[in-house]
Amino acid sequence: MKVPLRSLTRKANAWWRALALVLALACLVGRLLAQAGRRAHPTNDASTTVNVVAVRTEDASGPITAKEISIFDNGVEQTIKSFSPDLSAAKIVLLVDNSLTIRADVDKLEAAALEFAYEIFDGDKLLIVGYDSNAEIVSDWTDDAKKIETQLKLFRKKGDPHLFDAIMAVVGDALQPLSAQKRAIVVISDGLDRGSKTKFNQVLSALQSLDIAVYCVQAPDRTRGAIRRDVPKPRQVIDDLAEGTGGRIFPIDDPRTAASSICDELRKHRYVLSYLPQSVPFTESRRLLVMGEKGIDARAKTMQPAP
Repeated sequence: MKVPLRSLTRKANAWWRALALVLALACLVGRLLAQAGRRAHPTNDASTTVNVVAVRTEDASGPITAKEISIFDNGVEQTIKSFSPDLSAAKIVLLVDNSLTIRADVDKLEAAALEFAYEIFDGDKLLIVGYDSNAEIVSDWTDDAKKIETQLKLFRKKGDPHLFDAIMAVVGDALQPLSAQKRAIVVISDGLDRGSKTKFNQVLSALQSLDIAVYCVQAPDRTRGAIRRDVPKPRQVIDDLAEGTGGRIFPIDDPRTAASSICDELRKHRYVLSYLPQSVPFTESRRLLVMGEKGIDARAKTMQPAP
C-alpha cells in the first residue's frame, strides 16, 4: 500500500523534533555532571583499589592492618574499606636493554636476568624481553630456570635503546590482558631512551592507570649526566619509573640482592587497599599518598591518571 508523501513528511518532522529533544537533554546532563566533578562519589560505584607495599622496619611481626595505614587522594584523607595481604603468584617481565652502547656487557646482563629465574616463588612466572630499536621476546612466560638460562644466550648488543616504546609494548601485549593478576616490570637499564615514538609521560601514565609496579636494576649512565632536549635524563627516568609506580631501584653490580629483594617483596609484602574516593575531581589526574604509622614503610603509585 502506498504511503502518502505528506504522511512521511509529518513522521520525519516528528522524528527530528524528538531527536532534538534528546540531544538537548544530553547536553544538560553533561553540564550537570561537569559541575559535579568535585562532589562525593556515588555510593553505588565500585571502590578504587591500589596495590601497596608495606614493610615493618622495626623488630615486629605479623601482617599490617588497615589501622596502621593512611591514604590521601588529592590531599584528602580517605576511609579505607579493606586492606589485605596479596599472597598470590606474580607475573614479572624482565625488560633488558640490549642496545649497543649500554655500559654493561652481555655477561652482566645475562647474570642480572638469571638471578630472577632462581629467586621467584612457586607459581611466579617470568617473561624476558630484550630491546634495542625493537622489543623481542627472549624467553616466554616460564618458571623453568634451566630453560631461561639457555635462552638468555640470545642476548646481543646492537642498535639504539627505544626504552619507552618497549615498555608500552610490554604493557599492551603482555600485561594488560592479565588484569586480574599481580604484575610487575623489572627494567634492567640505565634509563636512556634514544628514538622512541612514545613519550615518557605516556609511559608513566599507562603504568599508573594499570597499577603496574616498576623495579629498576640500574646500569651506569652512558650519557654521564648530559642534558638531552625534550627527553628526561636517564637517571630521572629510572627515578620517576620506580617512585611513580611504587617500585624500587637496585644497582646492576649486585643482581642477587636485587632479585631476592624484589621477589620477596612481591610475594610477602604486597597488599591490596580498597577505598571509595570522596571529595575528589574524577575528571582530573589525582595525586595519591600512602603512609604507614611509625615503624612501617609503605609505598604505592603516586598518581591516579585522569580517565
